[in-house]
Amino acid sequence: MDTAQFQAMLEERGVPLSSQALAQFERYYELLIEWNEKMNLTAITDKPSVYLKHFFDSLSPAFYYDFSQSLSLCDVGAGAGFPSIPLKICFPHLKLSVVDSLQKRIHFLEHLAAELGLADVEFYHDRAEMFGRNKEFRESFDVVIARAVARMPVLSELCLPLVKVNGTFIAMKAASAQEELEQGKKAIHVLGGEVSAVERFTLPLEQSERTIIFIRKVQSTPNKYPRKPGMPNKQPIE
Repeated sequence: MDTAQFQAMLEERGVPLSSQALAQFERYYELLIEWNEKMNLTAITDKPSVYLKHFFDSLSPAFYYDFSQSLSLCDVGAGAGFPSIPLKICFPHLKLSVVDSLQKRIHFLEHLAAELGLADVEFYHDRAEMFGRNKEFRESFDVVIARAVARMPVLSELCLPLVKVNGTFIAMKAASAQEELEQGKKAIHVLGGEVSAVERFTLPLEQSERTIIFIRKVQSTPNKYPRKPGMPNKQPIE
């Protein structure tokens, strides 16, 4: 995917890109490759694939959800900044919080945000389980998003405690999502969520399947969740 295709295919989906946004994506790519030589940020490094599999893919929730409103967004396990930094580039008014358990990745993201001139962005070096128990952040976000972090029963416990009641948890998944969703039904219910939509689409050019699961927070998460670090993985709510 070259930059012209990137721009055209996003516009087709109702996500227009300003010249500033295009320049920011270009700089993002440069920094990603530069820092990737020092630390493991991504296995995908050729430019067309980064634009398709990281940038375009990260923006896909905006095909189905209105990010143009005033929203607080939390990205759990952001890694190299996907999906939240591309979303912030396209929707600069978003109030963004990014959580990752690896300090080195947080350093990269802080540098990236400064280089791209992103305002209203906070980065937190923390485990999602601890972050979700912090009274300052618990049930405080309009939208919590995660891409390829963990299976649905585990991911729901890491993310739903952070979503405010009537807010939305967005889980970005590959093709096997239906099975995961079945496994995650109990956890979603226990943690106060309800599946509101499941959107499937094909990533252009390479034709791989993607699934985006939207979960509405319908009631408060019980106080005992999330459990201590490691527990959601060891003993998922199933």
